[in-house]
Amino acid sequence: MTLLAVERMKLFSTRSPWWCMFLALALPIGFTALIAAVSDGMSVSTTQFGYQFGLMVTLVLAALAITTEYRFGTIRATFQAVPNRTAVLLAKTAVVAVLALIIGEIGAFGSWAISTVLQPSSDLAITTAEQWREIAGVGPVFAFSAILAVGVGMLVRQTAGAVTILLLWSLMVESLIALVPEVGQDIQRWMPFVMADHFLKGGGNMAVDMPLGPWGALAYFAAVTVGVWLIGLAVTHRRDA
Repeated sequence: MTLLAVERMKLFSTRSPWWCMFLALALPIGFTALIAAVSDGMSVSTTQFGYQFGLMVTLVLAALAITTEYRFGTIRATFQAVPNRTAVLLAKTAVVAVLALIIGEIGAFGSWAISTVLQPSSDLAITTAEQWREIAGVGPVFAFSAILAVGVGMLVRQTAGAVTILLLWSLMVESLIALVPEVGQDIQRWMPFVMADHFLKGGGNMAVDMPLGPWGALAYFAAVTVGVWLIGLAVTHRRDA
């Protein structure tokens, strides 16, 4: 519990997490409000169109949580005070993942709530398991994405490099892979963020072509993120702080 408290204090001791939290909530909710204001009708799915804006900012927040420590050298003092690096990194990751979970849930339900206010005539009642998964599932996706970002941060150690990898991979690489002749689309179906999107939108256009169901897709996404984190942990143990 002491390590968790320490990591929480370190995370919120700078301005960047506060700005990231603000943007991670303001962007998806604001984007949804804009859609609701100009749209003739909304659905539960439509209320979550902006979740990826919040996801990108959350990836940056999680990466900063570890790369900032390497930048200013505070990670060395932490490892000297607590030689068990695994415990330190587990605590840091847990704090960041819980924060990401909260951001995801507030952003998702906030987007849905603003839509119900701006579109009172639309049927936005959450009545099916798929609709609950599409909204409440945003939090777990954010949490596992934060774990991935911390893992990449442990591997790269530099903010610019870690953020570039995370954003380019999620925004461009997974889409461009589909352009590879013959095998591109088959490979794309197994990309982690494609799987995460499938979990949230399992009833969408790609549902028939995906190799796993929505919950299997979440399990796969979780396995990939934890796998990257474990690789980052192993590398951290082998390298000097």
